[in-house]
Amino acid sequence: MRLTDLKPKAGSKHRKRRIGRGIAAGQGASGGFGMRGQKSRSGSPTRPGFEGGQMPLYRRLPKLKHFPLINQKVFTVINVYKLAELPANTEVTLESLLKAGIVTSNDGPLKLLGEGDITVALNCKAAAFTTGARTKIEAAGGTCEVI
Repeated sequence: MRLTDLKPKAGSKHRKRRIGRGIAAGQGASGGFGMRGQKSRSGSPTRPGFEGGQMPLYRRLPKLKHFPLINQKVFTVINVYKLAELPANTEVTLESLLKAGIVTSNDGPLKLLGEGDITVALNCKAAAFTTGARTKIEAAGGTCEVI
């Protein structure tokens, strides 16, 4: 078999329509563009996405930033430098922080962030830890437990 022997399957190729060559050709007169209207005029048709002057879908949708997240996880966040004033070997939970007055409102599960320094060994129980917070707490001799 050679490249010159290759042919499309019989019946798979259709001849090109000859538009506007008279009534006998089958596409005469208006040439498949119907009677009047915007889509029958010469020149290019309306651009893709055009909705007749209505605000198009691609402009109605929000762009890149600030999409509202569906089922967004909301945490009560606190940095580790606020925990530095607690006594050593204290168990840190959301309830204990509310009692101590370090956290004023319960906005959801507790998440510890890693800003600041800590030198006290604490037993922290939270829903989430950042890697910076985990390393600082464990470097001070404390423990991190995800609940």
